[in-house]
Amino acid sequence: MADAVLSGDADKQLDELGDLLFQVYFLSLLLEEEGRGSLEQVARRCHEKLVRRHPHVFGEVEAETAGRVLENWDKIKAGEEGRAGIFHEVGDELPALLRARKLQERAAAVGFDYPTLSQALSDLASELDEVVEAAEVAGQPAPGTEPDNRVAEEIGDVLFACVNVSRLARVDAELALRQAAGRFRERVELAASLAEADGKAFSELTLAEQDSYFDRAKEKMR
Repeated sequence: MADAVLSGDADKQLDELGDLLFQVYFLSLLLEEEGRGSLEQVARRCHEKLVRRHPHVFGEVEAETAGRVLENWDKIKAGEEGRAGIFHEVGDELPALLRARKLQERAAAVGFDYPTLSQALSDLASELDEVVEAAEVAGQPAPGTEPDNRVAEEIGDVLFACVNVSRLARVDAELALRQAAGRFRERVELAASLAEADGKAFSELTLAEQDSYFDRAKEKMR
């Protein structure tokens, strides 16, 4: 569904939304067959949750800014049953980028957060320096060997700091990375096509020559 939205293809989005809807119907039917729920209960709980978590829309609470809405949202969720602790309901099974963002959001809800984007950027720069330092000490690992533990930890810190910067910049890190990966693929494929048009095999070129075609591809895509 995320790919369909990014593509802007309405037909593809309709198709993928149908697949999502099928899963809701199917799993609801299984609950009904086991006597443990129904599609109606799923819909009613969704309705109740929307009303409960949006008192500025369905109640008397005033929230004139998006920030105020999010603040109210976090307070309401924190008071719901089963949401004890700072990191309530942040599952280990979530994709890494999403899990990192949710952990940061939970910490921010109790005030543990950088007040400004510039401070988060400074932290990212610091983490990058630590990766450079660790990599210089460890050296280039041989193919097929395990990574240096400190280098792996520092790279993890950099990725976590990148998610933090993305969050404060109001950028979805998962979607941003998907788009970057898509751009990279398109540029490399175009670079290979440009080389082929010149009678050259991209895989047989030197890195400098490949970079030259890659730069041409970027210009062409702009």
